[in-house]
Amino acid sequence: MSANILKLLGEAVTSQAAQEAGGVGGILNMLLPFILIFGIFYFLVILPQKKQQKKHVEMINRLQKGDNIVMNCGIKGRISEIKETSIKLEVAPKVVITIQKNVITSKEQGEVEGKMEN
Repeated sequence: MSANILKLLGEAVTSQAAQEAGGVGGILNMLLPFILIFGIFYFLVILPQKKQQKKHVEMINRLQKGDNIVMNCGIKGRISEIKETSIKLEVAPKVVITIQKNVITSKEQGEVEGKMEN
């Protein structure tokens, strides 16, 4: 039992001495995988998300009165009034709700089902 403990301590001391001899090269070898993982993560996750977010903000800024939109909960409607951070949305004839701009998912190209009257 004590022989095993001495063997483990001896290995720990020798590995520590080997790491000290490595110096800067040892640190670089230790950090290189983390740098590579961060680089891959940046190009596969962060960069595409930034592009998508920029595209979404541009779409929201281009919205105009009368545009048909879809909210993230699936509600569709036509914009009746635009304010700085909110929009009044006509979801049915004479039914207007106020929503925040950030809940808008997309702009529809066609008409909303069942034409709405003003």
